[in-house]
Order: sequence, then C-alpha cells, then structure tokens
Amino acid sequence: MDTVQKNKRVIFAGHIVPFLVWIGVIFLLPVLEKSGLANSCIYPWAYAVKSVICAALFIWLKPWRVYSTLKSRNILPALLIGVGVAVIWIVPELPQIGGSFPALQDFYHCWLIMPPASLPAYYPELPPGHSSWSYAPQYAGWFLTVMKLIGSSCVIAVIEEFFFRGFLYRWQSYGKFWLQPLNEFDMQPFLIMVVVFGMEHDRWFMGMVAGAVYGLFVIMRGDIWAAALAHGVTNFLLGLYVIITQQYGFW
Repeated sequence: MDTVQKNKRVIFAGHIVPFLVWIGVIFLLPVLEKSGLANSCIYPWAYAVKSVICAALFIWLKPWRVYSTLKSRNILPALLIGVGVAVIWIVPELPQIGGSFPALQDFYHCWLIMPPASLPAYYPELPPGHSSWSYAPQYAGWFLTVMKLIGSSCVIAVIEEFFFRGFLYRWQSYGKFWLQPLNEFDMQPFLIMVVVFGMEHDRWFMGMVAGAVYGLFVIMRGDIWAAALAHGVTNFLLGLYVIITQQYGFW
C-alpha cells in the first residue's frame, strides 16, 4: 500500500476508532447487566480498562500528527473555558437552586435530561443500588474511583475533541477533513456536531452548550489541543465535585 494512502487511513482511524471503542463499551455494559452476565460492579472496572485501551489506541494511531502543538497563548483561555463549562453544568442541579426555584429545577430534570418527560433515577436522590454508585470509593475502592477521574479528564475528553471537533465537524463539508483549516466556520455542520455531541450525554442540553463552546473555541483559536485542555478541565472539576459531594448521578 502506498505510504501516503496508509497514513491517511491511519489519521482517519485515529480520529474515530478510539471514540467508537469507548461508545461501544457504553452500549455493551447495560446489555450484559440485563442479560445477567454482569452486575453493576463491572462498570468501574470496564471504565478503567477502556480508558487504558482507548488511550493506547489514540497514542498508537497518532491523530495529532496533522495538528500543531498546544499554543501557549491558548492555555489560560482554555483553563477559564473549562472552569466555566463545569460551573454551568453543575449549577442547575445544586440543592440551593432547587430550594429557591423548585419548579425550574424540576423542569430542567424532566425535559433537559434524558429521557425527556420523566425525572431521572438520580433525582432528587440517587437510589441505593444504582449503577452510578459503583464508582464511589466506598464500593469500588479509591483506585477505580481515581481511574474514573483520570479517564474522564485525560482520555475521553481528548478523544471526544478529536472526534467531534477534529473529525465530525470538518468531515461533513470536506471529506479530507485533515486538510480543512480548523478555524473555518460552517453553520450546518457546526449545528449537527453540537446536536450529536449533546445527544451523547444524558444531560443533552448542557452537552449541546458545552459542544458549542468547545467548537467555537476551536474555530476561534484553530487549536484542537486547547479545546481538549478545556474539556479535560471541565471533566476533572466535575469529577472532583462528584467525589466531594457524593453526587454520583453525574457519573
């Protein structure tokens, strides 16, 4: 096979394969649990294993070869954006908001979180035995809880940016997506990318907000690594919030 053609295929695979493996595990685990082949204890172990495997795939395929390195001028904006997205992700579900605006918070949980028209299982309180509890250190142990934190902030955050902002957005309008500049704005592909990113999350509305913010940041700065840094900061802060407050419904 021609070396150039092989490199193109590897670049293509590097943007999508780690993400597809990650998503595949997400869909597989509930099937195994419902069929009786596994229980909720498998979730933290599966998360740790897929974090290692997907990180290894990403490193092996090296999709970053078609991008410049993180620009120093983008580090501070990325950190601020990461903090900002974490705040807007958490605030609507704070107990203080529920105490002051109960009807508004009920609407948020009922209509802006999957599935629509019904309250999620973790609201107003995560029930005992819910699979999200399996990530808590008192059940999983600190090793697996920390692996969840690392995987969410250092692995999937990067993989999602390369898939959604690096690949999906540009591929819609230009097949050889790696040749299209990151800083070109195209409304229809942008909106599709935002919607798909939002639908990947149970909190679909906040997922769309985050997808729009990260997407615009990439377009404005032309720096995929800056968006990955912002995304990683968001996930890290959200994970710390979960561990400190025991709000494992976020996980």
